Amino acid sequence: MKMTIDGREICPKPGQSLLTLCRELGFPQQKLSDRPLAAKIAGEVFTLNYVPVRLKDSQSDRPSIRRAMEASNGMVRLLRYGDPAGKECYIRTALFTMFLALKQLGFRGKASCTLGSSVFVQVEGEGFCTARLKQRVRELVEADIPLIRRRVPIGEAVERYTREGQTDKARLLRWRTEDYFDEYCYGDFSDYYYGEMIPSTGFLTVWDILAVDGGFLFVYPDDNDPETLATVPSMPNFFGVFTEGERWCQLMECETAADLNDLTASGRIRELIRVNEALHERRFSQVTDMICQRGAKAVMLAGPSSSGKTTSANRLATQLRVHGRKPILLSLDDYYIDREKIPLGPDGKRDLEHINTLDTQLFRENMRSLLAGEEVEIPTFNFLTGCREWQGHKVRLDDRSVIIVEGLHALNPQMLPEGVEPKLIFRMYVSPLLPLNLDDHNRIPTSLLRLLRRTVRDYETRGASVQHTMSMWESVQRGERRWIYPFQENADVMFNSSTLYELAVLKKHIYPLLTAVPPENSCYEAVRGLVKVLNYILEADVDDEIPPTSLVREFIGGNSFYR
Repeated sequence: MKMTIDGREICPKPGQSLLTLCRELGFPQQKLSDRPLAAKIAGEVFTLNYVPVRLKDSQSDRPSIRRAMEASNGMVRLLRYGDPAGKECYIRTALFTMFLALKQLGFRGKASCTLGSSVFVQVEGEGFCTARLKQRVRELVEADIPLIRRRVPIGEAVERYTREGQTDKARLLRWRTEDYFDEYCYGDFSDYYYGEMIPSTGFLTVWDILAVDGGFLFVYPDDNDPETLATVPSMPNFFGVFTEGERWCQLMECETAADLNDLTASGRIRELIRVNEALHERRFSQVTDMICQRGAKAVMLAGPSSSGKTTSANRLATQLRVHGRKPILLSLDDYYIDREKIPLGPDGKRDLEHINTLDTQLFRENMRSLLAGEEVEIPTFNFLTGCREWQGHKVRLDDRSVIIVEGLHALNPQMLPEGVEPKLIFRMYVSPLLPLNLDDHNRIPTSLLRLLRRTVRDYETRGASVQHTMSMWESVQRGERRWIYPFQENADVMFNSSTLYELAVLKKHIYPLLTAVPPENSCYEAVRGLVKVLNYILEADVDDEIPPTSLVREFIGGNSFYR
């Protein structure tokens, strides 16, 4: 058969890998930004160790064309570090190599949280030395170890991981419904990172290890310039709130997916819900105390998509009433300029995440006037017509009033009026920083939880298909990287809006829709990533236990603030 790899034709021989074919075609192998890392075939991501054409059996010379190759009519697109799926393959391989090095040095590690383009790894054991780990990783990279996946019976995998002391992974695999497990091995070390790898450790040309208290940071390449290391920003607020989330995990005895499954199977997930909701209510109360003690007259509340901003604003308003304040809720959405006035970008589309879609000047003027005690008419944006309307919505503050402004750009300095006393404005950042791990080596990304939330919400409350939500997600994330994350550390307080129980609840609402997406669909690979995680989560039918003011209700429906 003929194949087309990134527009170049080639006739593969049986047994040749994609990596071999790429080298025959002369694709770049030096610069990380140019080097192929993986391939997309018929909507699925494959390792470059994938063999497109095999011999039908050992006794025959008849070739056998692989299913994905037939489905794609021989079309292959190579993935590089600039492709999200290519970057993920690189990171998985980096984690495998790093944990292999730790094991060889006699230490155990746990992937904790992502800090910019790095991951914080906690280390167990005395005498850990970052320099020794860095040297061992460098040796493994220079050895250019091939990363070949193998399939083993699930019972064998569970037994081996238990024997090796990786009880977290053994407990997780007991919840796997298939009778097999795929893993990567080197020597006496085996592991898996729930997705494809790059062909070998020698591809890891850009990385670093930095010493920090309690472990180290494994640093990845810069997204915009993969030939250089990413700059690790100082994120004390983020790290502090994530650490608080880990304490909550310990308090509720729910640190991994296996813990959550045990609680679901025993029925104790209902107690988990009650405790988690009580912790959230207590935190909202503490934040309100901070606002009142400062004497703030405005709360600017921001957060990425599906973080629970609207529910957080309303719950904050309830707590302010307990303190005798009169909360006034405002949304930055009402300051959108008319859609027809937004210029088209180079791609012919309007970037609705850009701060220039808001009338920032009008908002600053309104805020300045309100804080000066003047009456202001607030606009209303009509999303059906795409135009701003004036409906006589007038607002004036008195001595007990507090404005709560929620929106994507609420922490951007461009939104703050000049000449206003800083203490009058309290800044709050909301994000679901899920501290729950699949196992010690595999985090559940915050972005995955937010995508699940958004997919469920868009389907349940807006009638949007899985494909529609998925198709917008990359654009949404680009906007967040530009307009949200650079300002999150400006917040006076960060609120972790995740709940430890919600994956089990969300699965009931969305799993059948995800598994119905066919491989040829353009969003299949993104859907597959969600399904891989949810396959390890036991579904919980406990919606009746979730209070109507819960942040989770913003996504599954039944939120009392929307009635």
